[in-house]
Amino acid sequence: MRRVMVVGCSGAGKSTFSRRLGAALGLPVTHLDRLYWRPGWTPAPDAEFHAAQQEVVASDAWVIDGNYGASMHLRLPRADTIVFLDYPRRVCLRRVVMRCLRDYGQDNQAPGCPERLDLEFYSYVWRWPKHHRKRTVRRLAEQGAHARRIVLTGPREAEEFLRRMA
Repeated sequence: MRRVMVVGCSGAGKSTFSRRLGAALGLPVTHLDRLYWRPGWTPAPDAEFHAAQQEVVASDAWVIDGNYGASMHLRLPRADTIVFLDYPRRVCLRRVVMRCLRDYGQDNQAPGCPERLDLEFYSYVWRWPKHHRKRTVRRLAEQGAHARRIVLTGPREAEEFLRRMA
């Protein structure tokens, strides 16, 4: 594992998992939210976001967390491993609500983007398994067939996987 993509629904714990995996493997970690979001929750222009990703994936080793389906084609060809945190929606929704309560007003996701109550985001998380998961699985199959795929279906599986990596 030298070039690892970590994908899954918001709230699955992609960022935390990626940090821990990167530490275990001695690989640098890039969080796509930090490349995409500008202060005030303003999206980066596509050209800048894509250029930043291309710079990361051009290197020999990395862990990248985040979905951003419209730019997966930049990462998938270079990935040798894809970790899909395929958790139940109740786990993901509970985690995003708890993150909001714990981190409200802090900008942990991206600089200048404080955690906030966002009903539209919670609705996205609720709809993810039915609407976005299928698209993600299809992209992974079409553009990432060459890569090793690891599907973890819950926090316990993820914890055990990380324990084995350490």
